[in-house]
This record gives sequence, C-alpha cells and structure tokens, in this order.
Amino acid sequence: MKTLSTIILFTLFLTVFTYSAFSQDYRQWSLPEGARMRIGKGEIYGKIAFSPDSSLLAAASSVGIWIYDGYTGKELKLLTTNSGYNENLAFSPDGETVACSNSTELYIWDIESGSLKLTISAHNSEISGVVFDPSGETVATSSSYDKDRTIKFWNVTDGSLKYTILGHEQGDDVINFSPDGKLFGSLGDTGVDGEGTSIRIWDVATWDLKTAFVSEKNWDAFLPKIVFSPDGNTLAASGGRWTAHIFLWDIPSSSLKHTLIGHTGGVFDISFSPDGNTLASGSFDNTVCLWDVENGKHRSTIIAHTDYITSVAYSPDGNTLASYSQDGSIILWDTETLEQRNTITGHLTGIPKIAFSPDGNTLVSGGNDKTLRLWDITSGKIIKSFVGHIGPIASVTFSPDGLTIASTGGIVFGDRTFTYDFPIRIWNVRSGTQTNTLLSQVERIYRVTYSPNGKYLLTYPYDKEPLFWDTELGNLIWSFKEFKEKIGHISFSPDGNKFVYGDSDGVYLWDIASRKLLATYSGSVPFTSNIVFSPDGNTIAAGGVGQEIHLWNVYNAERNTIITGHEGKFKTVLFSPDGKTIVTAGDWEDGRLQIWDAETKELKHLLQMPFGPYKLAFSPDGNTFASSHQGGTILFWDYESIFNTTRHIADVNNDGVVDIQDLVVVAANFGKTGDNAADVNGDGVVDIVDLIKVAAAIDQNPAAPSVLSIKMKSDISKSDVQHWIIEAQQLNNLDVTSLKGIDFLQRLLLVLSPIQTALLPNYPNPFNPETWIPYQLSETTDVKIQIYSSEGKLIRSLSLGKQIAGQYRNKKQAAYWDGKNNLGEPVASGLYFYTISAGKYSATRRMVIRK
Repeated sequence: MKTLSTIILFTLFLTVFTYSAFSQDYRQWSLPEGARMRIGKGEIYGKIAFSPDSSLLAAASSVGIWIYDGYTGKELKLLTTNSGYNENLAFSPDGETVACSNSTELYIWDIESGSLKLTISAHNSEISGVVFDPSGETVATSSSYDKDRTIKFWNVTDGSLKYTILGHEQGDDVINFSPDGKLFGSLGDTGVDGEGTSIRIWDVATWDLKTAFVSEKNWDAFLPKIVFSPDGNTLAASGGRWTAHIFLWDIPSSSLKHTLIGHTGGVFDISFSPDGNTLASGSFDNTVCLWDVENGKHRSTIIAHTDYITSVAYSPDGNTLASYSQDGSIILWDTETLEQRNTITGHLTGIPKIAFSPDGNTLVSGGNDKTLRLWDITSGKIIKSFVGHIGPIASVTFSPDGLTIASTGGIVFGDRTFTYDFPIRIWNVRSGTQTNTLLSQVERIYRVTYSPNGKYLLTYPYDKEPLFWDTELGNLIWSFKEFKEKIGHISFSPDGNKFVYGDSDGVYLWDIASRKLLATYSGSVPFTSNIVFSPDGNTIAAGGVGQEIHLWNVYNAERNTIITGHEGKFKTVLFSPDGKTIVTAGDWEDGRLQIWDAETKELKHLLQMPFGPYKLAFSPDGNTFASSHQGGTILFWDYESIFNTTRHIADVNNDGVVDIQDLVVVAANFGKTGDNAADVNGDGVVDIVDLIKVAAAIDQNPAAPSVLSIKMKSDISKSDVQHWIIEAQQLNNLDVTSLKGIDFLQRLLLVLSPIQTALLPNYPNPFNPETWIPYQLSETTDVKIQIYSSEGKLIRSLSLGKQIAGQYRNKKQAAYWDGKNNLGEPVASGLYFYTISAGKYSATRRMVIRK
C-alpha cells in the first residue's frame, strides 16, 4: 500500500510539475528574435472552434493560432507566421488541418507537425469568411469589400481555384456549408436602401441560387453569423453588434420559423448543439443564452464573463460549450450541468497600456478588459489585479515613489450608445485598492502621467486643455488653456518643474510654478504625436505622423538634427535611461523598431516585428525594454543582448536583420571575389552557396518578414528564384543548411507565382502628383495600362511590353504614373479610372488626384 501511495503521489507530482513547466513555456513560443518573454497570448478576433473529435480547441489571435486541449484548456501549440492578425478559423473535417485568414491571405496548417502546408493569395481585399466543405477537399473564402465581392472555392491539396461565384451587392460577410455539403449559404448587404441584409442559399451541385431570405428592414447587421442545423433543415442567423434578435429559417419551406428575443444587446455568435435541439448565442450584453430550437423558447442564461461575448462553440461530442469574451477569457462549460469546467486566460484585449515601476521589478498594464494588472517582469506572472474601471483602460502610470498608480478609462459602449469612463482613479499598489478619484468632468482623457518630482499629475484630454493636479491634496491647480490644438503633446522635464508642449506650429517650454512660456523652438512637426526630454534635460525629441524625428537643443533653441529611416508613419520616440540611445517605432505599416546612437544619430540596430509597437518603456535601470502591441501582447527585451549584438554573418547589408534584402545583395554580387560581405561562407567568391546560406538563415529568423510579405516589398522576380533553385539543386548538397535554404526558395517561388491575374489598388490614393499601379500576372503576357478621365476620355497610355508571370507590387516593379497626360501636361484634380489589358484579362479601378 505504501508503494502504491508513493507511486500515486509521484505521478501526481509529475503531472502538476509538467503542467506548471508547460504553462510557462508558452510565454517563449514563437517570439521575435531577441525577445525573452511575451505577456499576453494575443487578442482573439471573435473566433474559436473545436476539432471534429472534440479533443482540441483552436483560437485565432493576433499572434497566431493557439491550440488548446479541448477538455482541460491546457496550451498545446502555437501556429504562427509572424505576420499579425489571424481570423476566420476553421478545422478540416478530418481534424488534421486548420485554416485561417490574414487580410487577403489564406493559410492552411498541419496541426500535428505545426507546419504551414499552403498559402493562398485568395482575394484582392480582406477575407471575411473561411469554411471547409464536409468532404474536406474544398475550402471556401469570401471577401466583404467592394474591391472584390466574390466567394471562391479552393482545392485544399494544391491551392488551385476551383470555382468563383459573385457575392452580394456590398460583399459577403458570412459563409457556410450545410452539414451534407449540398447547400451553401452566404449572408451580406443587399446594397438596396432600406432592404437591409439578405441570406442566399446555393445549390452546390449546379451553383444555382436556390432561395434567398431578406431580413426585416430594421436589421442593421454588423459582424453577423449564419449556421446550419446538424440536419440541414434550419438556418440560424444573428446580426452582430446592433441586433439583439436571432432568426431561425426553415430551409425546405423558405419560411421564418422563430425570432428569438431575450438578449438586451447585439448577438455576435451562435452555435447549434450536435443534436440540433439547442442553439447557444453570445451577446454584447455579456451573457450566453441557450434556446430551444423546436419551439424558439429561451432555456437558460449563462452569466460569468465581465465583457461582451464574441464567440461560442459546441464541441462535436456535445459535452462542452466554449465561450470567449472581450474580458480575455475562454470558459469551457459542462453542457449537462452548465458548470464551469475550466477557464483559459492570457488573451489580453486591445492595445495594452504599460508602465514600469520605479524599481524596475514590476510592470503595470491596462487594456480593453477594464482591468489593471501588475506583472513580475522576471517570471511574467500576475502579482495583483486592480478592478474598478467601467471602460477600457486608456492610460496608466506609476508615481515616482512606486506606491501609487494612476489610470484613466476610455469609451464605454452600450447598445447603439456610448459614454466615457470619466474619473481618474488613484490606486494603492500594496493593497490593490482605489484610494482616490479625480473628477475632471472631461469626457475623454487618454493620458495620465506623474511629474518626475512627484508633485504633479497631468491628465490629458483628447480635444480640450490639459489639467495639472496637486498629487498631495488631489486638487486641480492649473487648466492649461494655452493649449492650442488637440494634436499637441506634453512631457515633463527631468526635474519635474517644467514641461514641453508641441503642436503643428512649434514646440514650447513652460514653467509650471510661474505658468510662463520660457522658450519657443522653431520648426514645426506635423501632427506632433510624441515629444520627450533626454534624461539630462538638454535635448528635446519630437515626432508626428511623418517619417522624421526632430531634435532641439533646450538652451539655444536650435534644431540640430532630423532623424529619418521609417517607411511608414512615425509613431513613438524614447530615450534610454542613460541617454545614450534613442528608440523610435513606426506604425503598423512600418512594423520596425529602430535603435539610434544619441550622439552620432547613426542607426545601431533594427528589429522587425509582425505588427508595430504602440507603447515603449525602459525599465529604470535600462536593462529591460518593453513594447506593447495592438492585439493584446507585451514583449520584454534584454537591452544588452539585443541592442549590442554582433552582426549575423548572413546579415549581408548590416541592417540588423537577416531578410530578403540580403538575398538581393548576394545575387547582385555573384561572381565577385576578394573581401566581400556577400561572401557568407568565406571561400573567396560570391556564388549560389552564399545565397543558400542566407536563405536558410531567413527561414530560421522569426524577426524577418515572412515569405508571405516578401511579395509586397522585394525586388526579386519569379525567374530569379527559379534560376537560384536550379543552381542550388545542381550542387546536390544534402546538408541541413542547404536543404533549408532550398525549401525557403521553393516556398518563395510559390508566393511569387500568382494563381490569377489581377489589377490591384494604386498607391498612394488620393495622390499628388504621382502614383504606382500594382498588378500580378498568372502567365507571361503583354501588359498595357490606360488612364481615363471621369468622362471616359483617354488621358494616358502606359505600354509595359511583355511581362513574365509574377508579382508587380513595389515601386520598382509596379506601373508608374506621374500625373501627366500623353502630351506631358499635368492633369487636373478629380476622379480618374485606370484599366489593365493583360492577355484575355482586363479590369478597371478608380483613383483620385487631389491638389
């Protein structure tokens, strides 16, 4: 008996230890290069799904597809391309693969190996729906935007396009197959004023329209859903955020069976139980309701989440109901008892607002789930939670002594209404309780910050004057009415006695005690979004929506430096605590974090991220760097190991990341001998072996842009890659590096080989005076682009000659128009149309010149 007890205890210990260790691991899964830990699994974008055997639960998040144990909720796997948001999740009927979409791309993953099996450039605009047919041989996608408005059916084996049908007038929001695969349903806007939303049922065998249901005229669908009952005879539809009703249609008779009334907020998601007797619905009113399908009556209401429900799913075995809420939790319910079986946490929502404690040991975060969390930055565990806000957290900050946290809330949504979380809340860090409330009577405060000396608290409204509060008494001491524009930005000087303010006219230094303007710094920054002092107080750095960071000398008011380097709009600037480094971050279009030497203004390091950082913070000792990201994640970086690393040998152009541009440099140096950075293997000559080594390094570098994004940014053609693959294969090298390099090139070739010819949106648009017109070709053909006025008059012809199949998207490859007519004269402002002729393909799009 003792032996048996020992075995049981030992087994239990192993189980607990293994689970504990495993639960820690997910914080390190699929991190960008150099990041040491992630807090937050990424926000789920309204979709969770069970595998057909009920053993797995998948959740589509901003960092990838999370795979959980369908019963226990234990983290099992993360499938990621490091390309940002993942939506529209669907399991294949055999449960071996999972499909998801990211913007216009469709991905199909092998679940067992965790490898990406297939990537399809499915639509010209964002994908709104993904679903497998019951055979698992076809996956359907839809696009809900007027650039596309099609439903496409793809071969799961090779990614080829099988069939296309035209969708609704204003695009298809939702699609689904009937359980037997004989019918296909689509829901979308009819485009007819007052007619609302229609549901169309198609016969899959002939693709004839079988029937259509037009919703009641006042049904304003936003994020709707349609599902077939397991027997295929009933169709359920919900209208999303603005519609609290659910509709059940009888398909054979094409008649409305029931209208389910009971929710007090819009219904985001619905799911039939496997026996078809019950329908579950998740609502904006924070509840899950269960309905009797036969008689349309309400059965039960489940209340547990603290925010609205965006997804519900029954397991195929009928034993579990899963619900996901914008409070960041997934709850697994026992369908027999309706008791909570397990809760999955860690999916932070929105863009986390972050701040380090003065001792650097903890980090406070706040997001859309209305909760402040105090994190241990070593373990990534939650130390304490602060609950009291009635809206999303807009800003958080520590007091200089570390004893207090100040926070402000954001917009509080109701059913077709919204208000603001007015008060500024003051929290005691040790007790976790709210100790004071500052009532500013200003609706939208999006930033709070303490002065470095702890005397003042600054609260920053959206479009009104900033307010300065006495932190000891909690009194309002100054309403800064000199504040000119809502686009301004304020930061305290290091001594806390002054502040700097920037707007589109200039930058100004103010004294708080005397309330006097001390200095004006000439040279404006358009739409100033960020302005900071250096730690020594000698320099002011500011940036706005452009690509420049401006630096001024505080004492002589001279602008001595302008830093450039971001591709997209500038977002954030920050000094390291020692003042030796300037960190800048671009917006989501850029996705890069750049490290500059504060003295020489030279670029020291570059980090490529799947989606741009929105908040940056250094720990006070300068050893740790934190970045928060849209979609509910916070990354921790070790400053020394990241920003002072030696160059990777495959980083040929020495920009801090091994990516596709290094391939371009190696190819450009083919045949050169002697000392050359492109000679990666050091044999004295630049050749295909060096290129393969770079390709292999890209494949192992999670910080590099994915293969999927290369088609948008690289100058590499399909023929280049074909030639490289042939050369590499002729070497017959079977080492791991060579095989990985060839595999990367083969996947790159697939990305550069469009499935269909397409004319893409020009950029920029509107523009003045020049624009680029991208396109893609599925076969080699002659290409001509013609530009017409709004009256149909031919303005300009661009004959591009014979073009090989491939992507023509970046500025070096796309067609270019300088805004002039065939006579070389600039054309007037207004609406224009451009048409492409490529073999048998032709298409037309709109563009606008705005002068």
